[in-house]
Amino acid sequence: MKQIDYELYKKAIIKYGSYNQIIKSVEELTELNKELLDNSFGADNIEHISEEMADVEIMLEQLKIIYNNIKKVKNYKQEKLERLRVRINE
Repeated sequence: MKQIDYELYKKAIIKYGSYNQIIKSVEELTELNKELLDNSFGADNIEHISEEMADVEIMLEQLKIIYNNIKKVKNYKQEKLERLRVRINE
């Protein structure tokens, strides 16, 4: 995470509060879920999906700060990517 982004995320958490940002994260995940479902039923909504994905990424970065688990998430991600790599190459 870039330092400038980290500082912006921290300011958002301070301004709105951890609890509110957690709730906002759930809201953004729900909106992405809705757009993905709509698309699976034939909606031409790639713009909406793209926007919601950006919102979710922003909120995920804030959650890492709130839960103080940036390194843990990175480690789990690397483990899961390695597992995926192995499965794909089998």
